[in-house]
Amino acid sequence: MRFDEFQESRQQRLAADPSLLDAAETNVYRALAALRPEPPLRPEPAEGDGDGTRTVYRCDLARTWLRRYDLPEQWSRRAMVSRGVRHGLDLLFRQLGGADARLWLPADVYPVYFELARAAGLAPGSYPTLPAPAPPQDPPTAGRPEYLLLANPSKPLGRHLTDAECAELAGWLERSPHRRLLIDAVYDLGTPFAPGTRRLLETGRAVLLHSVTKGWLHPRTFGIVLLGPDDSAMAEAFRGDPPGQEQLRLAESLLTDHPDTPRQVAEALAVRAERLLAALPDAVRAGIPEEVRSSPGNYFFPVDTPAEALLAEHGLLALPATVFGETRWGGSVLTSLADRFAPATPAPTPENAR
Repeated sequence: MRFDEFQESRQQRLAADPSLLDAAETNVYRALAALRPEPPLRPEPAEGDGDGTRTVYRCDLARTWLRRYDLPEQWSRRAMVSRGVRHGLDLLFRQLGGADARLWLPADVYPVYFELARAAGLAPGSYPTLPAPAPPQDPPTAGRPEYLLLANPSKPLGRHLTDAECAELAGWLERSPHRRLLIDAVYDLGTPFAPGTRRLLETGRAVLLHSVTKGWLHPRTFGIVLLGPDDSAMAEAFRGDPPGQEQLRLAESLLTDHPDTPRQVAEALAVRAERLLAALPDAVRAGIPEEVRSSPGNYFFPVDTPAEALLAEHGLLALPATVFGETRWGGSVLTSLADRFAPATPAPTPENAR
């Protein structure tokens, strides 16, 4: 079932039976709208000053981002500014298409990965991540570039990669000098990045993608694509398609004026996760791995039970795994974004009601 088909069915079921426990909301921007920083106000232009705004330089933002994530500032020449992970992948995939590269995508994470790849002229292969990542075992093609895209942490797996999984990916790299990783870290709300991500970066054969989409709740605004040491040929594509000044000013404001927002987002999601877990039947809650329950900033909770069984047996609306892409896994995914799991608002008192 496609995502849009499921959401239409979900709304119909909720309208028909409001007593259902909705654990299938996916719109994090609506759920956490109160935490979203407002764009900076444009200053009034002074006479003779044009529009009154100063220029924000991409190189300065790249260095600010590197400092925030405790990465070497000398990597700034490799830190390409984009309009977000989707934009970064679009540019990368077009470069890979021109190089006749082989591309592997997670089959059950984000269907847009495949849309972007095919639009770039690529015919991607796939590998499953549910119920656990299983990178492809195909032998390398002699001399042909080969890229594997992964997400850490992964949606809808709901957790970071384990040490063993990172070791398997490192082993995949080692089997050919022409292999590279593309790491989508947009769901990582912490600083610095997760140990597994840093370990894979240390191979020198990984490209990291990140943005303000989840941590600051501003999609398609600003992102960084940290190229590997040998990927300088890809840089020109980013320099030729930069964000506009309005987007760069917003990015500067988010990184410098609102550095604590990702922590606030993670804390709000932790509260929602606790409320979801408390509302679940014992048998369903027991099926959620402990590492998923405690993963910071997570709002995806996979279980082995099919969505239709959860609905029939427990009155629980969950996402079928198929809405995330092609999968043979028969389980489903719960989310903690519905209004039911929002933190309770304190009742007004005479003092704070004024």
